Amino acid sequence: MLRDDLIEYSLHTHHSEEHGKKIRKKIFFVTILLTAITVGEVILGAFIHQSSSLWPLVKWTFVALTLLKAGYIVMVFMHLGDEKKWMRNVILIPYFIFVAYLIFIAIWEALEVGSAIATYGN
Repeated sequence: MLRDDLIEYSLHTHHSEEHGKKIRKKIFFVTILLTAITVGEVILGAFIHQSSSLWPLVKWTFVALTLLKAGYIVMVFMHLGDEKKWMRNVILIPYFIFVAYLIFIAIWEALEVGSAIATYGN
């Protein structure tokens, strides 16, 4: 029985094969870029241990790369990169300010807990 309530959108594409190749090339680029950043993070975390003096730098690198990946994902997959510059700024700037605030609060609380433990003991 044929259903008339289903619409097959894949049959209604209105772009040429060249445009399709361009889209696929962009998808492959995004996939390879995000994979490379993730592999870099994993390698960095695997070879630099928490007891190392470089560990604070590694943590901040993780935070920066995670924010970079999140921003890039929003720009590509949520099509924010296709919007006008002011629209991107209206969405991304408050996001980064909020994340910076959360990081500040987490560090502040960690320092307060650390100083309380140092002052009063375990």
